Amino acid sequence: MTPKSTHPQSPNSPLVERRALRDGVYDAILEKLLDGSTPPGSSLGIDSLARELGVSPTPVREALVQMEHTGLVNRVALKGYKVAPPLSPEQVTELFDARIMLELGAVERALAHAEDLVPELQAAHARHVLAAHRVRKLRGGDQAHGTTTDNSDLREYFAADWAFHLLIIQAAQNRFMAAMAESLSAHVHRMRQTVDHGTFDIDQAIAEHTAILAAFESGDPEAPARAMRTHLEGVERRSLDDA
Repeated sequence: MTPKSTHPQSPNSPLVERRALRDGVYDAILEKLLDGSTPPGSSLGIDSLARELGVSPTPVREALVQMEHTGLVNRVALKGYKVAPPLSPEQVTELFDARIMLELGAVERALAHAEDLVPELQAAHARHVLAAHRVRKLRGGDQAHGTTTDNSDLREYFAADWAFHLLIIQAAQNRFMAAMAESLSAHVHRMRQTVDHGTFDIDQAIAEHTAILAAFESGDPEAPARAMRTHLEGVERRSLDDA
């Protein structure tokens, strides 16, 4: 009997290709959840999604199963999948409790690597500010013409916002904290599914991120945690007000 190979999977192996396809389908469906085209309660047909994305039903089914685990979609018996309802105020509170515990712990551990982290945070903050500027500019034009903001710019803004937080979590150099952040990110996306595109908190978020960056730059070992807590509690308060 020929023994099974112990070599790692080739980058072009069928298993790797299948995972890449599933991940690509997951990202495509996630964009649909965030761009407003599939609001909470909308049905997600496997066959129709497969036709729209030009793939077989299998990676669509796998992506939806993955989304069900994160709470982004619900499976209804005999009816397939539906976009999950908005987070309740209680769920929003629990989400931010979890974020505060995780991110303040990450800040504490990231301080040991502040010398390397600060330049990366400066670059990430600059990208966030640039994305915010694009959205502000579009919002100004939209208000003049009575249209809505381009969702691709909103997605870029939210991605830049999360990337800033993720840098700090990664700087903690703890794989399990990074895995927890990945899980929480899906729920952060879910909360943003129902964001009011006319009132979300660009100016406050940018100011609070600026304060977090300045706290890391200051060398004060207690300032970054204070700034992060202020930011997360502010986002929670504004999210509950919008809800």
